[in-house]
Amino acid sequence: MKSAAFSCSLFLLFLGSYSLASEQQMDVYEYLWNNNTDIANKTLHVDFLRQMQSGSLQAERYVNFTLQDINYLLEVTKMLKKMSKKVTKPDDLKAFMTDRYNKYKSFAASFLSQYFLEGEPPIKPTPAMKKYLSDYRAAMKANDGIYFAVALLPCSRLWVWLANNLDIPNTNAYYTWKTENMNGHPEKHYKALLNNHLNTAKKVQKANAIFRVQMQNEHDFFATS
Repeated sequence: MKSAAFSCSLFLLFLGSYSLASEQQMDVYEYLWNNNTDIANKTLHVDFLRQMQSGSLQAERYVNFTLQDINYLLEVTKMLKKMSKKVTKPDDLKAFMTDRYNKYKSFAASFLSQYFLEGEPPIKPTPAMKKYLSDYRAAMKANDGIYFAVALLPCSRLWVWLANNLDIPNTNAYYTWKTENMNGHPEKHYKALLNNHLNTAKKVQKANAIFRVQMQNEHDFFATS
């Protein structure tokens, strides 16, 4: 209840900022993150990541985590393929969907090759992953494609933040996970887009609700791995 009240207070403050600064564009990209850092901090302390940091995480758990991540990547790539065809305007949103689809498709192919997998391996999603993907599909149904972009952001931003906040030395077996995720720059793809399209308090409120759901889904993915 405290976190919900805190979230509400921040949003009311944001509404006030909108009315007081009509000529100044609010940084919605940063607002969404700052308004949901409570979930980021909870995620940082889940058992899976604590054991990854200490180097005591069993290999079987990491393998299961990786399989679920592969399933996530394949499924979201398919969704992006649909969104790249569905979204025809405005130009920046269309370009975003096309770019993300191409990047996810390339990464998926690379990931499968890395683990000597061909095609789409039959991976059964965990309940947490099943819900995560279901919430993505719900975001796809929105009339405005910007909300699917919002749904994508928590993964991109949280993993960079986690990698930079986990104290994993280079002698740790999971140091590779840290180095592979710590140098991302999601702001290059999302910041201008979100700040341009989420230009009313109502849109920001809807975006925040979607962002928070997806942040919780990320938490649950790590917590159940």
